[in-house]
Amino acid sequence: MKEQPPPEVITDPQQVRLLAHPLRQRIAEIMRRGPVSSTTLARELGESTGSMSYHLRQLARHGFVEEVPEPARGRERWWRAVPGDRRLPPYSEQSPKMREAVEELTRLEFANELDLLTRYQRERDETGPWSDALLFSISTVTLTPDQVRPFFEEYIALLYRYKRADDDPPPDARTLHARFLAFPEV
Repeated sequence: MKEQPPPEVITDPQQVRLLAHPLRQRIAEIMRRGPVSSTTLARELGESTGSMSYHLRQLARHGFVEEVPEPARGRERWWRAVPGDRRLPPYSEQSPKMREAVEELTRLEFANELDLLTRYQRERDETGPWSDALLFSISTVTLTPDQVRPFFEEYIALLYRYKRADDDPPPDARTLHARFLAFPEV
């Protein structure tokens, strides 16, 4: 079990916009698998190494990625995602610029997840024992406004209960994408 870090609330709309950039979202998806260099990113994403270096430096400047010195050779720099429990402020505490940035980030995140789901569904027959790993649930729960935050915190705690504490998962382990979306009926 991995220890749950304290929540870090992102209050700067520029940081949210940084994360909402489509190419940076693709970089983040790849970095979930482990450390990368600008060369490996460029090859996988069909971009230039200069472009990848720029995006990695921007993410590092805001603390989302950090250099990994161990695999570096010569001038080559390797990067990894900085783990954390990053959150957005409640809507009532967001400025108009922050709301705009959050809406863009949310839209892009879910579009990216739909793309990943579609890819999994197309390749499902080739995933062996993972072909049954699509978990889906639709439910409703009736809560008061004061119960919403504890409900969310229990979900986050559940995720951390299953996160691995080591950086060396078993060979048959895979990353599962889990997204929490809850909103009231209007």
